[in-house]
Amino acid sequence: MTALLEVEDLRVSFRTPTGPFHAVRGVSFALGRERLGIVGESGSGKSLTGRAIMRLLPASAQLSARRLAFDGTDLLTASPRTLRGLRGARISLVMQDPKYSLNPVMRVGEQIAEAARIHGGVSARDARRKALAMLEAVRIRDPERVYRLYPHEVSGGMGQRIMIAMMLVPEPDLLIADEPTSALDVTVQMQVLAILDDLVAQRGMGLIFISHDLDLVASFCDRVLVMYAGRVVEERAARDLAAATHPYTRGLLQSLPRIDDDRAELPTLSRDPAWLEG
Repeated sequence: MTALLEVEDLRVSFRTPTGPFHAVRGVSFALGRERLGIVGESGSGKSLTGRAIMRLLPASAQLSARRLAFDGTDLLTASPRTLRGLRGARISLVMQDPKYSLNPVMRVGEQIAEAARIHGGVSARDARRKALAMLEAVRIRDPERVYRLYPHEVSGGMGQRIMIAMMLVPEPDLLIADEPTSALDVTVQMQVLAILDDLVAQRGMGLIFISHDLDLVASFCDRVLVMYAGRVVEERAARDLAAATHPYTRGLLQSLPRIDDDRAELPTLSRDPAWLEG
């Protein structure tokens, strides 16, 4: 399988008064046209890894890697113009919270149409048509009405679906989805995952699916990376996640509630300092 994305020894650090803080430490993986899940606790470096791939880091961040390439393009040395041409059109990022991602003074349909127009090079009429079709694809009822709404007039779950529609309308080659279904109910969650699954299968899109939900990732993704304190501590085929061997991954799995669980309390992780060094 030809790698669409190559990440080798990715590192992100920040200067602090007490010295550098290493937020992402030596992350390496290759992504083909498949579904890769990244799981771990809050603060483990999942979202920062996704932003680093997009080169969307704050100015205070220090980014380095032995290799960071998308479809043959070196993202570390790419010019701002090259990066602008890739973002949105070929690499899209679905943010975790639509309240901070949607333009509050612009109708949601116009925002989706703008993405189609800028990244797809289509006319205003075709952009509107594609926007309505994508709203319908993410299972939004009455897309004509929703097209005219402002972000504050939609619910959190609908806002998340609108964000997904906006990122998918240019038909990217790589989608980085940061908790894309966290604000959705279970039924809509499955519908959105089906849409993403179709894009991977039919268009050959690569997907990085960032989540806290181990069960969801195990059932939806092809491979899983487990991150702890900025490092990848384990990589497994998703179908084999239940057989994980690293004590951190085992601890995450054991802390999940089960319907048939008769434990009075869920266990908590006993962390080993050795995990920080591998």
